[in-house]
Amino acid sequence: MACTSCSTSDGSSPKGCKNNGTCGTDSCNKLTVFDWLSNMSPSNGETPFDCVEVRFKNGRKEFYRNTEKLTLSIGDIVATEASPGHDIGIVTLTGELVKIQMKKKGVNPTSAEIQKVYRKASQKDIDIWSEARDKEEPMKVKAREIAIALKLQMKISDIEFQGDASKAVFYYTAEDRVDFRQLIKEFAQVFKIRIEMKQVGFRQEAARLGGIGSCGRELCCSTWLTDFRSVNTSAARYQQLSLNPQKLAGQCGKLKCCLNYELDTYMDALKDFPDFETKLYTEKGDAICQKQDIFKGLMWFAYTDNFANWHVLKIDQVKEIIAQNKQKIRVSALEDFAEEIVTEPETRFSNAMGQESLTRFDQPKKKKNNNKKRRPNNQNKKPSTNNRNEQKK
Repeated sequence: MACTSCSTSDGSSPKGCKNNGTCGTDSCNKLTVFDWLSNMSPSNGETPFDCVEVRFKNGRKEFYRNTEKLTLSIGDIVATEASPGHDIGIVTLTGELVKIQMKKKGVNPTSAEIQKVYRKASQKDIDIWSEARDKEEPMKVKAREIAIALKLQMKISDIEFQGDASKAVFYYTAEDRVDFRQLIKEFAQVFKIRIEMKQVGFRQEAARLGGIGSCGRELCCSTWLTDFRSVNTSAARYQQLSLNPQKLAGQCGKLKCCLNYELDTYMDALKDFPDFETKLYTEKGDAICQKQDIFKGLMWFAYTDNFANWHVLKIDQVKEIIAQNKQKIRVSALEDFAEEIVTEPETRFSNAMGQESLTRFDQPKKKKNNNKKRRPNNQNKKPSTNNRNEQKK
């Protein structure tokens, strides 16, 4: 079965996962869109929408106009207009859903700048495309060696050949502006091909290359996330996470995008909490907040002269003390309002499946007693012939 939906496929067999076209997680086909309008036919007198969505390497998608009125379906390999020459891609969407996707991406369906679909790819087109794709990895290694030799502060992250093998796009990342004029001359001399340099961000690089995150799943940016919103350390502070760069940073070196996922929920929960910098004034001394438990609605306070002892208060109790302080009334002590934290009993799971204990390897082995009782020397020796004769007498 041809794996035409695989991003590393040449239309005949998969190259990346070696899964023979039966990818269980659909991870090879990045950023897929379910065509929920596929069963709907246009009304009488209406012509179907003439634009299709075509996917190229690593999830790059473009919209093309089907001017030749070709019968195209999802998975077809087509030759599309490029500058110069033509490119080879895979159709991922057709019909009215393409119009919705174009509106989402801000593309005008009536624009004259939309390029065309030339034809369905022939076997010759697929062979040239496949041979070009095979050159990308060794070319990337050589390109990195040339960039290092020129001492350029940049990283060649990926190379994408055009479908007709007439041009190659070099994707790179860099902190600052890079003068790569000499680099292009070296590339053109070594590779004998038209070169185009394209700078991408570190998040876009991670999205193109893919990988496994610390959660054990594939990176969000390489599977479904397309809106790379800015993430700052305040998101971690609101969620009371440890400000450890090694734990908060993703594979792109930036803060993880998932820090924004639950931020709105934490922000809504913190609206009921008094300000973290709030001081409580008591006759025993002033108290400062040390910790918050957003889910249980608790706050820990400690006196300024004794930070070792913390007192747990509920939000309502803290607000009550703040209201009295605003009236210039000091409460007697925090101990009058402190709550006792009741620890929940430890949950013990029964072994319903009859499995062996996971800690069976931690149990120390019984030592064998090698100090056996030794027999006396006279018992171990065999009696001599003289002694036997005396016993007979």
